[in-house]
Amino acid sequence: MEGSGDATASATRITPGNALRPEDIAQQGDVPGDENVAAYALRLGDDALILAQRLSHWISRAPELEEDVALGNIALDQLGHARSFLTYAGRFDGRTEDDLAYFREEEEFRCLHLVEQPNGDFAVTIVRQLLLAVYQHLLYSRLVDSQDATLSAIAAKAIKEVDYHLEHARLWTLRLGRGTEESARRMRRALERLWPYTEEPFGDEPLHDELDSIAVRPSSLRGEWEARVQEILAEAGLEAPQVAAAWCAGRSGEHSEHLGFLLAEMQSLARKHPGATW
Repeated sequence: MEGSGDATASATRITPGNALRPEDIAQQGDVPGDENVAAYALRLGDDALILAQRLSHWISRAPELEEDVALGNIALDQLGHARSFLTYAGRFDGRTEDDLAYFREEEEFRCLHLVEQPNGDFAVTIVRQLLLAVYQHLLYSRLVDSQDATLSAIAAKAIKEVDYHLEHARLWTLRLGRGTEESARRMRRALERLWPYTEEPFGDEPLHDELDSIAVRPSSLRGEWEARVQEILAEAGLEAPQVAAAWCAGRSGEHSEHLGFLLAEMQSLARKHPGATW
């Protein structure tokens, strides 16, 4: 395990400067205990992967140069989380992170519809970031207590980065909500556009019944998520819209019309030249 300590170390041995990497997961030989653990890791990995792909489009397009760097770094953090979760999920049936990212069909992905939504204007991206950062912060904060050592270790590393993602989204929400009449109007419009997708992250599935003490039950996060989001919105002079929930079945492989286009771009090079090396 080059550069990260003892190759035989447990995935839970996380110390500053020695955080778990996808390469460590692959080399240590940790394998999900059963198909439910692998399916759970796949869901978290797909959320992070698709969000990373969305955010990466802001590089060179953000309203400020500093935001190019900030959103690019958040995208890289999400990509790192995706690599760890997908590496772990793939070890159950012998697939690599690249196999799972580039060589699955759309219906095989298990991501939330919320991460699939287009970037829109900057307000849409910030609202999406706020909704997801609060969700991931709560999720990873509890996943560190998982009895699955690898899931716990991935969450322990991710939560430190999601701390920053949440603060970044919170500050921009305050800045835009309290800014000009136009910035506040765009934030309200972004909330109306994205709020319908906020039911899906908290839907329990049969696999969660099989993963007691390993996975976080999504419905257990809903109350605190809503309270924290509402608190930030109120501070920004905004409020959650009263809109109907959208139909979402991303966890079952039924996706919005947006995912296919995203995958076509993300997967095209790897599929055009499978196995290519420099």
